[in-house]
Amino acid sequence: MLKISGLNQYYGESHTLWDTELNVEQGSCTCLMGRNGMGKTTLLKAIMGLLPIRNGSIVFDGTELANLPADRRAGLGIGYVPQGREIFSLLSVEENLRIGLTARRDKKRDIPENIFELFPVLKKMLKRRGGDLSGGQQQQLAIGRALAIDPKILILDEPTEGIQPNIVKEIGDIIIRLNQESNITVLLVEQKLPFARRVAKQFCILERGKSVSTGNIRELSSELVKKYLTV
Repeated sequence: MLKISGLNQYYGESHTLWDTELNVEQGSCTCLMGRNGMGKTTLLKAIMGLLPIRNGSIVFDGTELANLPADRRAGLGIGYVPQGREIFSLLSVEENLRIGLTARRDKKRDIPENIFELFPVLKKMLKRRGGDLSGGQQQQLAIGRALAIDPKILILDEPTEGIQPNIVKEIGDIIIRLNQESNITVLLVEQKLPFARRVAKQFCILERGKSVSTGNIRELSSELVKKYLTV
């Protein structure tokens, strides 16, 4: 479904992604892993068109994204939950969710009821400003906004960052449910190893912008963890 080949990206003269390779199969849940500063968020932003690439290929569902404007990518069915959530704090919960509707391929303008089934708290807080929600509630809102586009793939950048433990478990349950029951392909960046092992089926490790190890999550050995993930 998502295939990245030979991707190179620069910040000024700094080479951040080095011939990066990633293959996310349809229906999979893939965790992008690596220590801080290894290019994980940069790769997600490159996929979304938020950062320019020097060269390489990003193919999603048969469409080359490399030269496609960022505002066209969501419309292909790519839901994105950025690091830090980036909700609109002065807009209401309802307004935040409706922003996601603008990218729907079917042009529907009603908020999907399944979002409120997944996150009942959002229905209770529709008129409350996004900035008044707790961190966990804001993360639920960010995921709900991404789901509003009816995505084929859901991309999440550290969805458990700064979230209280009970909400972390709930978010894990929802990712598993979306992947297994709704057949939404998932690509996530996650630092918490127990969470990654619980929700992911596959992994890809980045080391200084290069893909150095991929496989089934059961193949994520203690040796790999020690070599590439332990601080």
